Amino acid sequence: MGTSQKTYVLVGTGGRAEFFYGAIAGRFRETAKLLAFCDINRVRMEYANQLLAEKYDYPAVETYSVDRFDEMIDEMKPDVVIVTSVDRTHHTYIIRAMELGCDVITEKPMTTDAIKCQEIIDAVERTGRKVRVSFNYRYAPHHTKIRELIQDGTIGDVTSVHFEWLLNTQHGADYFRRWHRDKRNSGGLLVHKSTHHFDLVNFWIDSQPETVFAMGDLLFYGRENAENRGVTRFYDRATGHPNAEGDPFALPLDDNEHLKAMYLDAEVEDGYRRDQSVFSDGISIEDTLSVMVRYRNRALLTYSLNAYLPWEGYRIAFNGTKGRIEANVIEQSYVNSGGDKALEGAVQGVNLLVFPMFGEPYQAKFEEGEGGHGGGDPVLLNDLFGEPIFDRFHRAADHVDGARSILTGIAANLSMAQGRPVKVEELVRIR
Repeated sequence: MGTSQKTYVLVGTGGRAEFFYGAIAGRFRETAKLLAFCDINRVRMEYANQLLAEKYDYPAVETYSVDRFDEMIDEMKPDVVIVTSVDRTHHTYIIRAMELGCDVITEKPMTTDAIKCQEIIDAVERTGRKVRVSFNYRYAPHHTKIRELIQDGTIGDVTSVHFEWLLNTQHGADYFRRWHRDKRNSGGLLVHKSTHHFDLVNFWIDSQPETVFAMGDLLFYGRENAENRGVTRFYDRATGHPNAEGDPFALPLDDNEHLKAMYLDAEVEDGYRRDQSVFSDGISIEDTLSVMVRYRNRALLTYSLNAYLPWEGYRIAFNGTKGRIEANVIEQSYVNSGGDKALEGAVQGVNLLVFPMFGEPYQAKFEEGEGGHGGGDPVLLNDLFGEPIFDRFHRAADHVDGARSILTGIAANLSMAQGRPVKVEELVRIR
């Protein structure tokens, strides 16, 4: 083993956890060592240990219930705590890990509201520990290329950005089956999902949000919308219900070995149902969203997110004082934990065009990557668990980047609730 090997524990063994522990157990076992899992669900931790053995030939690690988190840190003495729990609980483990002397890697979003965000910022200052937020989209080669083009002044100063993100009826629907459908858990799609997109804009234009105005609604999912379209066959969950048969929006857990083991078999522990109907009552998040943002550098963003469209991907355009950049990206559709991890956000096609103000348009060249999130996943994992390398684009995201990304969505939620523009400085103090 190398002398630079760091030790890790992981809290929250749900859908995103294997992305991290699988990397440690596989590609990075020389530089990283996994010591323990922590979760509210014993069955799910046992299944994670089973995957470690069967997929990665890695020894089983210790397991701790969430009420023994402090005990785990005391006994295992990890260097870093990886947080992949439900979004609304991120702050609890991030803050306590730092108070107990650990650094933190957290799945996005860093947290879900302004109060919790401030608590994390204050804890970083109080403890001197570090928080990394795993923004894998920053590392996708085409996204890095956009950063390079703008950083090198290819289109001068960016004055406006138009960003349209499409989630299709496979991936988009999945947020309405899971715990994400309750805004108290996820902050809604503008926090849970759009944190990726708002972080990219911050990263690309090297600025931060100042004023946010937003509108949104639930216009497709939910029982009332389905009834208005003439739907008459309903069910509470897909598994075992006859009304779910033949429904393209249904996700029976017993049809997928991994989903069955991770969720259906684990229900006895916490009662969580992974396969709720997207057309049932109780959904408190929006599926149709529009946001306007003004940044500190005076650039303007118009952004939209729709979660029920026929294809998956996004279109973005940057207007600048010396030209324009356009990117059109088609992504592979997927269901979280429902298949190959490398398909999550995998790119099927990228068209990256530069339009100089007084020149001929041209295709921007970049080396395409392999793996999830447009080839960003392997590069991010190397940055987290491999040997450190110089990065002129500063893709590693800390707690300040994490805060600035979610504050756009948090401000947008407040704007929707109150019908007014929201100043980000009203919400959180970032010193």
